[in-house]
Amino acid sequence: MSFESAFNFLKEKGFSDRVSVFSSSSATVALASERLGVPGAMIAKTMCFKGKDRDLVVVSAGDTKVVGGAFKRTFGFKPSLATPDETFNATGHHVGGVCPFALQTDIPVYLDESLKRFEYVYPAVGDDRSAVKLTPDELFSLSGAKGYVGVFKVVESDE
Repeated sequence: MSFESAFNFLKEKGFSDRVSVFSSSSATVALASERLGVPGAMIAKTMCFKGKDRDLVVVSAGDTKVVGGAFKRTFGFKPSLATPDETFNATGHHVGGVCPFALQTDIPVYLDESLKRFEYVYPAVGDDRSAVKLTPDELFSLSGAKGYVGVFKVVESDE
């Protein structure tokens, strides 16, 4: 159901022609990169974080990791990833296919500055066998993001 809701949302907004569906998993940055034939950095990772009083979603580039201090200064709590069940309950999408649109709750969404380096990025479309090609501005608009944040840093690749 998650792919259907996300795809229908994109179709309603005029972006369904940019959706790619794969015959095998694209659940990780490496797999999505391989399926799409783009650098892993261009895969938009969508993560759900748990706080004492609130939860939130942050989307970052595929070659990044969270910076604890920056996250805490920005959001007021230490970064703690939601469990797979908590992620599903907050977003309606299973881990490996979480996307920042067509969410089942009004959880706030933020985009990390790391996405702005690219003309296009590729978030999942609600399941672990799909992606959609979007500019960062399109992703911002479609996700209803509250703003850009700087809470992730690029990590060096071994490639």
